[in-house]
Amino acid sequence: MLKKVLIANRGEIAVRIIRACRELGIHTVAVYSTADKNALHAKIADEAVCIGPAPSKDSYLNVREIISACEITGADAIHPGFGFLSENPSFAGMCEKCGITFIGPRAESIEMLGDKAQAKETMKEAGVPVIMGSDGAISNIHAAHTLARDLGYPVLVKASAGGGGRGIRIVNSDDELEAQMTAAKQEALACFGNDEIYIEKFIENPKHIEIQILADNYGDVIYLGERDCSMQRRNQKVLEEAPSPASFMTPELREKMGKAACTAAKVCGYRNAGTIEFLVDKNGDFYFMEMNTRIQVEHPITEAVTGIDLVKQQLLIASGERLSIKQEDVKLSGHSIECRINAENPMFDFRPSPGKIESLFIPGGFGIRVDTAVYQGYEIPPYYDSMIGKLIVHGKNREEAIAKMTWALSEFIVDGVSTNVDFQLKLIRRPEFLEGNYDNGFLNRTDILNDERSKN
Repeated sequence: MLKKVLIANRGEIAVRIIRACRELGIHTVAVYSTADKNALHAKIADEAVCIGPAPSKDSYLNVREIISACEITGADAIHPGFGFLSENPSFAGMCEKCGITFIGPRAESIEMLGDKAQAKETMKEAGVPVIMGSDGAISNIHAAHTLARDLGYPVLVKASAGGGGRGIRIVNSDDELEAQMTAAKQEALACFGNDEIYIEKFIENPKHIEIQILADNYGDVIYLGERDCSMQRRNQKVLEEAPSPASFMTPELREKMGKAACTAAKVCGYRNAGTIEFLVDKNGDFYFMEMNTRIQVEHPITEAVTGIDLVKQQLLIASGERLSIKQEDVKLSGHSIECRINAENPMFDFRPSPGKIESLFIPGGFGIRVDTAVYQGYEIPPYYDSMIGKLIVHGKNREEAIAKMTWALSEFIVDGVSTNVDFQLKLIRRPEFLEGNYDNGFLNRTDILNDERSKN
């Protein structure tokens, strides 16, 4: 078993990892920037080390300082959480070279799967369904025009090293292609330090379904059902649920997608927790989109419906233990929904709203979970992601889960900064959500704030 884990992250995921370590008797080391000196994760860990000034590049992305913090505290492992360095193959490789256990997949797997074009080719060779598109990265505009015409507009231009909805452009005609390719390349370079892009056929009005997998070091891989992440705004997830509404998902489709996800993990020699993301069209045909080589923001809803602690499983796998769960042991129970609570102002194009939390009331009760690192009097810094927490509910069925989420959101109070709580409340009252009749583009074509159906 690991003895001391350094958490190379901040916020609610750092707190979540610290708590999982405590349950397993593992000591913890938090790292923090100067802006996070009063952050909860730095207060509750067994040890805490300042790794630099507020900007991420000088602190949470500062590999040298994080490795140094590991060495001076004697930590034998690093958990990267999500975001920051969690999908950086160089960081994972450096951990391995320094004799530090990286709680995640091998550097080779991260590198291969981080290149979306290469990952797509690997899946195609393994027989996992993929969306038709370019064979690897594309830069020649004449070749791009030819391919786009062959695929048929609309097409997607996507960053090869992308993630989080960045570096993606929809192209509807030849006239738009060059400009959108240039824009995607510029955003990709700014966000990922890599301007390679590829082109694929745009699947209209798909569902975004992801399969959670666990893989140990001995070749065993299981899947833990699916999460429906179709409720997105500008390619950013807003709300997730597990399982996908029964009006869309069937047991047969779930099993088919689950087996494809396990195949995808095995062909990559994958280990630890991971998520395979698929687009699913109206006919139930699914296509590999990407694999996230880390714990996901929305992992709690899978924990709720399976009863499996994913972070503890990560720690156990990294410790060299075999999976103690067999595929036949995985049973889905009830329904779970997660709403991301962000410090942002929906009335002003969801502009971030940093500042001091003057008062705070977090809902509770049977089947209610809140993952957060904020507290009354906490000063939300302006340097990082605006998510301040996740509200998760679990009910015996989807209807009960929606009812729980409705009153839990109604009780959630954050004074001092603007949040999206009211927006989320309007969203789950929408008839389309209640019926499970929504897709990836729903929020982009629906004005939740001003539509009368959202006010009832």
